[in-house]
Amino acid sequence: MTDEIKKGLLGIVVDETTISQVMPEINSLTYRGYAVQDLCEMCSFEEVAYLILNGNLPNGIQLNKFKKEEKENRNITTNMREIIKHIPKKAHPMDVSRTIVSVMGLEDKDTSDNSPKANMRKIMKIFAKTPTAIAAFFRIRKGKKIIKPKKELSFSENFFYMCFGKIPQKEIVKAFDVSLILYAEHSFNVSTFTARTITSSLSDIYSAITGAIASLKGPLHGGANEEVMNMMKKIKTPNKAKSWLIDNLNKKQVVMGFGHRVYKSGDSRVPTMKKYFLKVSKLKKDKNLYKISEIIEKEMIEKKNIHPNLDFPTGPTYHLMGFDTDFFTPIFVIARITGWSAHIIEQYASNKLIRPLSKYKGSDHRKVVLLNQR
Repeated sequence: MTDEIKKGLLGIVVDETTISQVMPEINSLTYRGYAVQDLCEMCSFEEVAYLILNGNLPNGIQLNKFKKEEKENRNITTNMREIIKHIPKKAHPMDVSRTIVSVMGLEDKDTSDNSPKANMRKIMKIFAKTPTAIAAFFRIRKGKKIIKPKKELSFSENFFYMCFGKIPQKEIVKAFDVSLILYAEHSFNVSTFTARTITSSLSDIYSAITGAIASLKGPLHGGANEEVMNMMKKIKTPNKAKSWLIDNLNKKQVVMGFGHRVYKSGDSRVPTMKKYFLKVSKLKKDKNLYKISEIIEKEMIEKKNIHPNLDFPTGPTYHLMGFDTDFFTPIFVIARITGWSAHIIEQYASNKLIRPLSKYKGSDHRKVVLLNQR
């Protein structure tokens, strides 16, 4: 056994997966072998969700069945609505997201059934109900009535409707769909690894996804999209962007939305999201944020050779769509439920308890001294 310590498991391969990988030969993140940018342009989020969960893109019959099941599971219980109504309005929406999945586990009489059939049923339940519950809190904390889901709407259309009571232009819905596809899965990231670790103990899927959400909340993971928007708000105008960045770099402060453990020469998802960020900027007649991001990106690459990650264009895109900043990461949750669920299924299918070792650096052996002698 080697004594070399790999902090953060850097470079350690701990298991196999068939779900996703970054393929260097095409410089792209792939889901089940498909380049994610191609999926964004040619598929709906529902098609990609099916792919991630089932291994192949659906045909028309399979997709219609999948959509029907998702739509039939959208409604949340009266109990869930009452819990959401009584959550403190200042609570972080990620804490709400974590809580609602936990409540689903409390409400499900088959929570402890980890059979493949039961887990697929639970996955669809979590996938369909989580957006409804998140949208309910979005409304409640603004003092507005909860809007129930509509079965005739697509996944993304329905989320806009439940949040705002209306559906935006189809181009904005498409941009939102693209963001969900890009956020849906990304191999053994920290939240996915958390989900797999919990699953490895043979705990239930609600527990695994609750733990994954808790992990995603951190600013070094999913919470980065919120921090990007907070940064943009501080900068305010394009003519202040360069000086703000230089000042922060001189102070050795972290610039959020840049760098990635996997990508060293640029996140392959960024060009696609930037394209839709620009489209939404034009539709909203607000290019201020896009101009700020262009300046920050150019300067970061020139001065530090660090490229933006997906959170950098996604945060301001969600802002332009009308979502509150602290709801950006819960939207990430809505998308990543698919990836987490696929990994949980994979872990159950070929399970081994995840139990790494540590190197002890504490005190040498000591003898206990009685209280009156200390």
